[in-house]
Amino acid sequence: MSPRIAVIGGGPAGLVLARVLHRHGHPVTVLERDPARDARPPGGTLDLHEGLGQRALEKAGLLAEFQALSRPEGQAMRILAPDGTVLRDWQPRPDERANPEIDRGQLRDLLLGPLDIQWGRGITKVVPGSRNGVLVRLADGHQETFDLVIGADGAWSRVRPAVSSATPRYTGVTSVETSLEDVDVRHPELARLVGDGSLAVYGVNRAVVAQRCSGGQVKVYAQFRAPLGELAHRDEERGVGSGPAPDRRTTPPQDVARDTGQRPADAEAVRSDLLALYDGWAAPVLDLLRHGTAFIRRPLYALPAHHTWPHVPGVTLIGDAAHLMPPLGVGANLAMLEGAELAESIAGASSPADLDKAVRTFEAHMWPRAGRWSEMTLSGLNRLVSPDPTEALAVFDAVQPS
Repeated sequence: MSPRIAVIGGGPAGLVLARVLHRHGHPVTVLERDPARDARPPGGTLDLHEGLGQRALEKAGLLAEFQALSRPEGQAMRILAPDGTVLRDWQPRPDERANPEIDRGQLRDLLLGPLDIQWGRGITKVVPGSRNGVLVRLADGHQETFDLVIGADGAWSRVRPAVSSATPRYTGVTSVETSLEDVDVRHPELARLVGDGSLAVYGVNRAVVAQRCSGGQVKVYAQFRAPLGELAHRDEERGVGSGPAPDRRTTPPQDVARDTGQRPADAEAVRSDLLALYDGWAAPVLDLLRHGTAFIRRPLYALPAHHTWPHVPGVTLIGDAAHLMPPLGVGANLAMLEGAELAESIAGASSPADLDKAVRTFEAHMWPRAGRWSEMTLSGLNRLVSPDPTEALAVFDAVQPS
C-alpha cells in the first residue's frame, strides 16, 4: 500500500512535487487554500535556470512544453542610472537558453495538468506523532491523517511550526508593485525602454525594476529601504491596504487575512508618494510609476540563512516554507528542484522506514545548498538596494554571461 502523502500548498514547489509523483504513479493529495485556480492574479514572470527550475521540469517530463511556452528573449537586461544614462544593455544570443522567462500563470497551468487539486482547503495546524499518522487540521473544521506531510505553503507556512519555531524577519526593503497593460499600444515609448526583457535603475537606497511579461504587460517594482512600522502606520492613516493579491512570500498572516482591496483614491496616494520618493529621476523612469494601474505593497521578509530543524518523522518543508529568501530569481527555481528531488526519493521508498530515511537524506542535502543560496540572495539584496549604486552594477557583472 502506498504511503499517504499530503502536499500543503499549490505553488511551483508543491505542484512540481505532485507532478513528479504523478509521473511515477504515486498518489498524492494537494491541499491549497485558494478557492480556485484563478482566485487571484498569478503574478509576474519567472526566469527558470538550466540547473534548477528547468532541471525540475525535466524530472516532471515537462521540459519540452516549457521550452515551447518560454521567452528566451526575456533574458535581455538593461540598466540605467537615475538620470537615464544607459550603463548596461545585455542582449541574449539567439541560442541562449540559460534563464528563459515564463509567466507565472503559464507555469502554474503547465504544472497543474492532470493533477486533482483540493481547492479551498487551507490548514490551521499539523500535529506529528498521532496514532494513525500525522494529523492535519483544516480551516473548515475537518481533519485528516497522512504518513507524510510536506509544507510547500510559503513564507507564513502553517506546517513550519510542527518542525521549527523560526519566523521570517523583515529585510529592511519594501517593494511596491504596479503594472502597465497593453504597453506596446498605450505606452510604446515605455515598451521600447523596457525592451524584451528587464530594465533596472539603481539609486541611493532605492531601485526601479521593470519586467516584460507576455500579452503586452509590464510589471514594475519600486524597491526602497524604509522602517517596516513607519510604512504600516502611514498606510493605516490613509486607509491604504496591501493591494488585491496578497503574496504569501512577503505578506504576514494578519495582512493576508484582512480585506486588502484598494480604492482608486488610495492608488493615487501611493503613486504620489512614489513619485516624491523618486523625485529627480529621469522622466521615462518616473513614467513607469506614473502610468501604473494599481499598487501592491510588499515588505520583503527572509528566514535566517541557514535555517534547519531537528528531523520530525512524517513532516518536512520545501521552498519558502523551509528557506524564505529575497526574490532575486533563485527562490522559485530552488523550490521547484527540491519538490522534484523529494518526489523522486519518495517514489523510491518501499516501506515506512525507507520513506523516513528518504526524507532525512533529502533534508541533509537541501539544507547546505539552500543556506548558500540564502546567503547569496541576502547579500545581493543588500547590494542592489544600497547606499552605493555601483554595488548593483558589480552584482550584474558578476552573474551575467560575457
